[in-house]
Order: sequence, then C-alpha cells, then structure tokens
Amino acid sequence: MTERVLDELGYYLLAGAGGEGPATLVAEARRGEELGFGTAFISERWNVKEASSLSGAACAVTERMQIATAATNHNTRHPLITGSWATTMHRLSGGRFTLGIGRGIGAIYNSFGIPAVTTAQMEDFAKVMRRLWHGELIFNHDGPIGDYPILFLDPDFREDIRLALVAFGPQTLALGGREFDDVILHTYFTPETLDRCVRTVKQAAEKAGRNPENVRVWSCLATVGDHLPEELRLKKTVARLATYLQGYGDLLIATNGWDPAVLQRFRADPVVQSVPGGIDHKATAEQIEHIAGLIPDEWLAAAATGSPAQCARRVRDEIGYGADAVIMHGATPDELEPVVAAYREIR
Repeated sequence: MTERVLDELGYYLLAGAGGEGPATLVAEARRGEELGFGTAFISERWNVKEASSLSGAACAVTERMQIATAATNHNTRHPLITGSWATTMHRLSGGRFTLGIGRGIGAIYNSFGIPAVTTAQMEDFAKVMRRLWHGELIFNHDGPIGDYPILFLDPDFREDIRLALVAFGPQTLALGGREFDDVILHTYFTPETLDRCVRTVKQAAEKAGRNPENVRVWSCLATVGDHLPEELRLKKTVARLATYLQGYGDLLIATNGWDPAVLQRFRADPVVQSVPGGIDHKATAEQIEHIAGLIPDEWLAAAATGSPAQCARRVRDEIGYGADAVIMHGATPDELEPVVAAYREIR
C-alpha cells in the first residue's frame, strides 16, 4: 500500500551550497517523491544552481511532487523570459510548478551592478505575470519593474500558475498575502516570529478580499537530527546560521528580537573575518567549531534537532504555531528519512 502524500511537508533540492553538484538533484528529487514529500524547493545561487535548469530537471524526473523555486529573482531575467520559463515548466510538469521569487541580498546586487529589488517591483511583477499567463497583450507598461513597449506571450494562454514569495519583513509578508499563493518564511524564526508572520500574511490576504486559507504559509525549519555525524550537524546548523548572520544579520536579529551586541561580537571575531566567503561553504571544521561558541544556544534552538522523533515533534509543533506547511530545511531526503518516518507515526 502506498503511504499517504505529506502535502504539508517540503524539502530543498541541493540543500545548502549544492552538495556534490547539480547532477545529484536527479536522485534527490526521485527520493523525495518516494518518501512522500509534497513539494521540492529549489534555491538559486549564481554558480551551478541556476533555477530554470534545475527546475526542468526536477520536473522531468518526478511525476507527483510539486516543484517550486524559493527563490529566484525577478530582476535577473527579462519578464518575458521568466513568464515563458514558468509556462514551460507548468505544462511540462502537468501543473506542478510554482514560480517563487525573493528580494535577494542588496550587497550582492550592488557588487554586480544590479539595482536592489523593491517591494513595489515584486508586486508589479506578480501582476504582470498573471496577465501574461492569461493571454493578455500589455502595451506601454510603465511600472516598478520597468518600461516595456509590449509584453506578450500567447493569446491562447489561460495558465493558473502558482506564485510564491520568500518573505522576511512586514511589507514583504503583507505583499505575500495580497498577491501570492505561497509565502515562504526564513530559517531560524522563533515560534513567536512565526506566529506574527503568519498573522501578517493572513490579515493582508483578508484585507485584499482574498480567502486567507488560500494563501499557504511555509515555515522553513532547519531539520538536523542527531543520527547525523556531529561535524555535519555543525555545518548544517552553526555554519548555516552564521552564513545568514554574514549576509543579513541585522534583519534577522531585529526580526527575532535578539541581542544586537551578540551580532557585533560575531562580526568582530577574527575567525569569522578570516573566512573567504559564506561560512557554510568555505569554513573548515575547526573554524565552524570556534564559531559555534559565538552563537547563543537560544538562537540555534529555532530548529528541529535531537532524535528523529524529537525532530518530528518539532515539525508538528511548527504547524501548531501557525504554519500551514513546513520545509525540512538543510538536509537531503536520505538524511531526512528517519524524521519523515517518525512524523508519520505521530501525525
């Protein structure tokens, strides 16, 4: 007998920096579907994790599971290219594709000469995509995403393609409630932050005249059981959180109400300063062990850790805190297998 699909659970393909390379996605996608995950997510890095290529591969080797980008950025492709890509994936997969976008990191945009993304741009983009997917010919679009004499895909399109938004701050969360089908939260949100974010999304949906139940809010919960080796656990917890602190630490600690003095000490630490890039990708085991002493246990507690049964209970609790669904973040399907089995037992 086939076990029930766990529509409320998701995971990331090529979790973290991408594992052993993009070719491993094929086995991870098939394995995740086999375990019963409802959605496989794809994050984008500008190296060998280009989202359109990966989503095509994932759709091609699966039959049931939803495939979602979480996230790509709307401003790195022409809107017609993105609209065409999403429609291609939608039809290739039999309606299983979700186009998820996010704001991205301002410092990276600046270094590459790309203007920073605004909330207004993401809202404009969502509205334009929905118009294009329903066959509309758009003349002289003059909006936050830019000026375009003509935007057009196909007059016969009547495509209902899901749109997702990776959201952090209150303005983006509210946008998710107004315009998007899925809202994906950030990793290492405390239960209090999760509850507040869910309420912000749902209230915005209701204010916009939408049914709040039709906007699915995903908790992104680091899920790292103690059945994994300690060195690997530290990389998936300490090093991952440290990388977030490198990229947008001020926003994360403000969102969670954490102590900014801890972040200042983290940034000033010579070991942190010596890592030539993202800590989760570039730091040695010894450096990560040192960095573990800089991050409070309270901060790392916003994750599912311990035995597989403890991890499963923490995932279930996340839904109790208000999430509609949970992404088991930062681990491969094989690493998550005992947690999924434990979750089935208590679900």
